[in-house]
Amino acid sequence: SEDVLSKDTGECAICLEELQQGDTIARLPCLCIYHKGQVFLRMHIKFQKVAFIGCIDEWFEVNRSCPEHPSD
Repeated sequence: SEDVLSKDTGECAICLEELQQGDTIARLPCLCIYHKGQVFLRMHIKFQKVAFIGCIDEWFEVNRSCPEHPSD
């Protein structure tokens, strides 16, 4: 399901960027969360933001299971 993150909660296991309050996320049945939809990669050089498709959207184009629980 799609949701908006209510507090910072570590990093996305797919892109390794921080999951920050206000990010749109997908919460899988196993309760793992990942970036969903249009997200912004926070560049460390000059603090630029680069838009890219949501991590879990790209993952599900080639996989049908949770990246952290592939046997579930």
